[in-house]
Amino acid sequence: MHSHQNYLQRCIDLARLGAGSVSPNPMVGSVIVCDDKIIGEGYHKVYGQAHAEVNAINQVFETHDNAKELLRRSTIYVNLEPCSHFGKTPPCADLIISNEIPRAVIGCRDPFDQINGKGIEKLRNAGIDVVEGIMTEQCIDLNKRFFTRIQKQRPYIILKWAQTSDGYFAPADRSQKWISSQNAKQLVHRWRTEEDAVLVGKNTALSDNPRLNSREWPGRDPIRIVIDRRLELPENLNVFDQSQDTIIFNEKKTDLVDKIKYLELEDFDNLLPQLIAYQLYLMDIQSLIVEGGAETLNLFIKAGLWDEARVFTGPQNWNSGTPAPKLFGKPGETQTVGPDVLNIWFNKE
Repeated sequence: MHSHQNYLQRCIDLARLGAGSVSPNPMVGSVIVCDDKIIGEGYHKVYGQAHAEVNAINQVFETHDNAKELLRRSTIYVNLEPCSHFGKTPPCADLIISNEIPRAVIGCRDPFDQINGKGIEKLRNAGIDVVEGIMTEQCIDLNKRFFTRIQKQRPYIILKWAQTSDGYFAPADRSQKWISSQNAKQLVHRWRTEEDAVLVGKNTALSDNPRLNSREWPGRDPIRIVIDRRLELPENLNVFDQSQDTIIFNEKKTDLVDKIKYLELEDFDNLLPQLIAYQLYLMDIQSLIVEGGAETLNLFIKAGLWDEARVFTGPQNWNSGTPAPKLFGKPGETQTVGPDVLNIWFNKE
């Protein structure tokens, strides 16, 4: 007999297939088991379209002539509490009830106020046996971006930079000089397909002229975000090429020019990272990579406004330059990416 953990792990694996496509919704996978065999499975594929439970139940009907009878003897597994309200789609809890599925094993509750506990309550009131508390930590971790947006009213924030082995971030003259390898660059582009937005400061936009897209990896491009307080950047830079949605935070105007949205912030001198994070929350941007420069990264570090920091250390020694940002403590993960070392910190505060 397979354990609940095995089937919930399958839900998690399925849910990950929706990464980069379902935000601001959570990633959800669902598995339906009858007589210790999986008879249907599915995941939430695209924001606004069918949820995982719908796709799993539909697969049962598509592959079994006696689907109704099988469902009446089945257990449905799902890594996140089924929704109980009408949103973009009808409530999944109602679908489970209408198909008379007698058991549900749920990884964790949905923190969204309109659902939190209500989906489980609806199932139990209909006589469904609901099991909770299995692999809860793993299920929450899977959707840490979603939980952060709902509970903290801000995006999940990832800091990313590369530094030399002697701790320098950029040349002193602000010229462009690569530190990390092609392997690291490709990995960063993959990350961009998985997160909603990527942010740089004015100096980085000017000195590096980045495109901030995911051309090295298949998938969607993130929303580009640039901090340009006085709107001093020249419009021939790549960030103004209208190739993808772009936000320019500034203190002069709010305007929309095709794909470029200018958003005015009232106070650049105080709480700038917090103001940016809250504005992005209001825009349903669920995750953000802050890629530079050093001054911008240090703003977020000083504010304690970050969840992960992904730091590549290359083999070069420069002996001088702009010092890289500093984090205290030990990284939670370390891995090798080509000639570079990738350290990942997690902010526990």
